[in-house]
Amino acid sequence: MKPDLLHEYAVDDNRPLHIAYLTAEYPPQPGGVGDYTRCLARALVQQGACVTVLTGQNEQTNDAASVIPASGQPDLVAGIRRWNWYCWRDTIAALDRLRPDILHIQYQTGAYDMHPAINLLPWRLHQLPGRPRLLVTFHDVREPYLFPKAGPLRRWVNVRLARDADQVIVTNQEDAARLLQNQVQSSTLPIGSNISVNPPPGYQRDAWRKHLGVAPDDFLIAYFGLLSPNKGFDLLLQAFHQLIQSLPDHVSRRLRLFLVGGSATNPTDRAFAAAIENQLQSLNLSAYLLRTGYLDERAVSAHLLAADCAVLPFREGASLRSGSLLAVMAHGLATITTLNPSPPTPLPQGERGVTAVGNTLPTLVDGKHALLVPSANVRDLSAALQRLMQDHTLRQSLGAAAQTFVRPFAWDTIAQQHRQLYQSLKPTSSIGHA
Repeated sequence: MKPDLLHEYAVDDNRPLHIAYLTAEYPPQPGGVGDYTRCLARALVQQGACVTVLTGQNEQTNDAASVIPASGQPDLVAGIRRWNWYCWRDTIAALDRLRPDILHIQYQTGAYDMHPAINLLPWRLHQLPGRPRLLVTFHDVREPYLFPKAGPLRRWVNVRLARDADQVIVTNQEDAARLLQNQVQSSTLPIGSNISVNPPPGYQRDAWRKHLGVAPDDFLIAYFGLLSPNKGFDLLLQAFHQLIQSLPDHVSRRLRLFLVGGSATNPTDRAFAAAIENQLQSLNLSAYLLRTGYLDERAVSAHLLAADCAVLPFREGASLRSGSLLAVMAHGLATITTLNPSPPTPLPQGERGVTAVGNTLPTLVDGKHALLVPSANVRDLSAALQRLMQDHTLRQSLGAAAQTFVRPFAWDTIAQQHRQLYQSLKPTSSIGHA
């Protein structure tokens, strides 16, 4: 068998649909796209689909051997050695062995080492007989860096990825509008919370807080997610410092800042994490900070339930593509987040192929679902923190409304919406060149 040819095979409509997900990150490796892929794959398995996750080799995964986890989990193949041109060969070899109906690429601009091989993979697969149907989910539509002065080529590689796929999915209507500006039509399928409300058995909030060294009357402010410049943890530190300076000592001593997760996964993020350490020292905030490091799902849930509020000051503004935002809201936390500094052009009414599958996605309303402050506005962020700290009733109402807001983002619903798209693309005879 040549490694660059896929076998043709007849599709049996009575067998389960077989979906292969291609993702650069997957738990226990930290990252929102990996968490998303795991949640979606698990929900599809529970609905009777056959799911394999194809990912890269790293210190958390073994070599190219398949790993079959516990019942109800997708199969895992850590078979991609490098995310450069060699990933074509590894992916084709895995597809030849797995023979899925669908290859679904989970694309995030920074996740594949900024190499254009992943963008051109569908073009390569189009040249082969027996290829699976190709889908791509854009988890963001940022243009990759590539190399200095790449110019229009940066936009071209993303557009090429979209146009060579049989179906394009985005996770929010803002990204759908941006793709449409490049004449790319898409379907909008939301993401869900990347952490379910599922603490360890016997969980008790007061006991968990006591174990953390948090007193019953302390005010615990949670930040959940990776340390990355666009997520704005440095802005939160500045706002937290301003809040401390504005309060009497006996009040400020009750404040605690809770960094849940906080991994830095690439060179840019690691440089940012180092700058955060310097900022903590310069603002004299180290004594106020609790940090967890990487946690499993249940421990994350327990830590979020122990907090009094959450703050996610995204520099580009809050978006429904953020699993961390949906997670803190699902846990009933009153949340402060940021407005989009440059809202995208709205989708044209009735435009074919760009409306949401299922119900229209809801919109965050300031003061109802969360407190929304201008992006990178430290003063307003500090004022919102003080408002939540002083208003228990507001925290309760925001937390309850947040849980109601995220109910349409259930993973079983999202999985069913994906199944509808997959079934519309699944062939009824042998797969041939498209």
